[in-house]
Amino acid sequence: MKTIRINRREFLELAGLAGAGIAGVVFASRLSHAEAAERSIRANDFFFLQMSDTHWGFSGPAVNPDAAMTLEKAVATVNSLEQQPDFIVFTGDLTHTTDDSQERRTRLTQFRDIVSKLKVKTIHFVAGEHDASLDHGEAFQEFFGALHYTFDHKGIHFIVLDNVSDPTGSLGDSQLQWLRTDLARLDRKQAIVVFTHRPLFDLSPQWDWATRDGAEAVAVLTPFEYVTVFYGHIHQEHHHLTGHIPHHAAKSLMFPLPAPGSVPKKAPIPWDPTKPYNGLGFRTVQVKAGGKEYPLAEWPVVKG
Repeated sequence: MKTIRINRREFLELAGLAGAGIAGVVFASRLSHAEAAERSIRANDFFFLQMSDTHWGFSGPAVNPDAAMTLEKAVATVNSLEQQPDFIVFTGDLTHTTDDSQERRTRLTQFRDIVSKLKVKTIHFVAGEHDASLDHGEAFQEFFGALHYTFDHKGIHFIVLDNVSDPTGSLGDSQLQWLRTDLARLDRKQAIVVFTHRPLFDLSPQWDWATRDGAEAVAVLTPFEYVTVFYGHIHQEHHHLTGHIPHHAAKSLMFPLPAPGSVPKKAPIPWDPTKPYNGLGFRTVQVKAGGKEYPLAEWPVVKG
């Protein structure tokens, strides 16, 4: 397991007061209140899991000869964690694309049956283009509900955006207006976490690693002080800032892809039998200090 601590700002700042007597009493009082506030915040600390790009239905022995069992093994690894997360989010490409609408539903059924074995029963699903672009998300919605939605947990406002059911890779005017309406009711210091499949910034447009109108979503989110975005699609760990907003990509649970623009043509990285499951995994995300700190930990498919 690899751990990365990403601190955006220190939430509590205590200024020392010089002098003694009354000044010293005032300082002690301030410290006591600050400690009480910090304990209150820590009581709401929690963690969730990000799993992504499971591509159930994929077949490619040169890329992943264990494709039929990788998701099952990831589920077993998550179930073996000493502490279970508050919830799990799958950030897209739950299944591998198919032109056959019946086969798409078969794969969604099989994926749903496998992840139902997770101990954690609160699971949020994000569509990927493999799940939703060919039928505008029709089958996905039959199984997992809305393509974009919000939920709240321990003081954090979570937003799921859909940048895949439109085959052009756009959010669209209607969804952007929905986002504006949702954000309009929030305080600018409200901690916000966004889940999406494609990156909202232009990471590598020539590889379809972008959202056509993603910059508009980022502009709508920018006035808020504490925003963090988690996404999938690129099959690797990646961290990026747009202004003060961090964006974190997750590894795939099926096959890794090369670093953006590192090779002439995007293609899955071949399986290395000396390092099985290399480049695959999921992550835990700690939510600390009221949504102002997000220590990340990267986990392999199979614990060594």
